[in-house]
Amino acid sequence: MKIFVCIKQVPDTETKIKISPDQTGIDTAGIKWVMNPYDEYAVEEANKLRDANPGSQVWVLSVGPKARVVESLRTALAMGADEAIVVNGEGLDNFATAKALAEVIKAEGGAKVIFSGKLAIDDNASSVSQMMAEFLNVPHTTVVSKFNFNGENVVVERDIEGGAKEVVQMMTPAVVAANKGLNMPRYASLPGIMKAKKKVIKEIEFASLNIPASDIKIKYSGFALPADKPAVKMLSGDASAQASELVKLLRDEAKVL
Repeated sequence: MKIFVCIKQVPDTETKIKISPDQTGIDTAGIKWVMNPYDEYAVEEANKLRDANPGSQVWVLSVGPKARVVESLRTALAMGADEAIVVNGEGLDNFATAKALAEVIKAEGGAKVIFSGKLAIDDNASSVSQMMAEFLNVPHTTVVSKFNFNGENVVVERDIEGGAKEVVQMMTPAVVAANKGLNMPRYASLPGIMKAKKKVIKEIEFASLNIPASDIKIKYSGFALPADKPAVKMLSGDASAQASELVKLLRDEAKVL
């Protein structure tokens, strides 16, 4: 069977973010790019499912500028994935991205389980996997922390409010969006890294998928960094004077009283 994993390349959490001059996004110069952390759990679970079902293959997919996105695909290959596909495209919103992923999966055929992360840490939209499942017309579950497959369907546990768990059974093919705690992603081995460097990654142009420009619903503009936090004020005097000054500041400056 074919197991697909949809991954996204995102800025490293320690990267210093700058807004682009036209305020339509971030300035990509000097940014360190990595695989979205939640997608690492998806890759690991796909590898585990493949290993438990001899003859299966793991295919990783990503949408974005191919010149840099292939780096994350090679990371997934080094972790153990078998094949990789990049859809070369820029300026796409989540709707168009989900549609592109769905079109590629349909064209490849044979999908049994499609994994992804529950969300991408750059936009926190948590929407691509759901929309992709709708375009594929298959069941979907997100925030998954436990996964089981019995050949015909999958049974998952997902995290819900209050620390409770919800158990969901789905017929395959199905889309499963991974949460932290689903597994412990393996490190890319040196042999895996060397093998991944030589692997041919299939390239698909977004334009060849015949997705209308009108399907890109969101136009980004007006991005700005949060305002700097004001300096900390140190209160002097005895406890009574400090309490009085604190109340005054909360009332007159913070205006929370």
